[in-house]
Amino acid sequence: MNTLFFYFSILLGFLASDKPKLTINIQNIESIQGKIIIGIYSAEEGWLEKDSEIRHYRVLVSKNTEQLIITDLPKGDYAISMYHDENSDGICNLNFIGIPKESYGFSNNFKPKFSAPKFKDCKFSLSEDQEMSIKLVD
Repeated sequence: MNTLFFYFSILLGFLASDKPKLTINIQNIESIQGKIIIGIYSAEEGWLEKDSEIRHYRVLVSKNTEQLIITDLPKGDYAISMYHDENSDGICNLNFIGIPKESYGFSNNFKPKFSAPKFKDCKFSLSEDQEMSIKLVD
């Protein structure tokens, strides 16, 4: 019986390691209204396009730093975009020239200058449990 338990434990260990834990600390939240909308992408194709994320999360804001723990991503390369939907209208509001009016952030804390970032600018590899911080910018 103990041998069966031992093999079962090893099998569960192998299965668990197939999907590492990604912990995202969201920093610089200026107001506790609304939600943080997070999109996770796995390729350049579809990057930053609506409904092309492989995962989509909403975090209710209750303090100036929030944490999201993701356990359903297989090992691979990803990029993250997020914005603070303060008015809870479900979209990232833009000004007349297309610059976000709501705070936003990207993996690698990439800060775009004159255009949206490319997937490669925000790409990271998830192969084991990982913790990252993303600082929202205005």
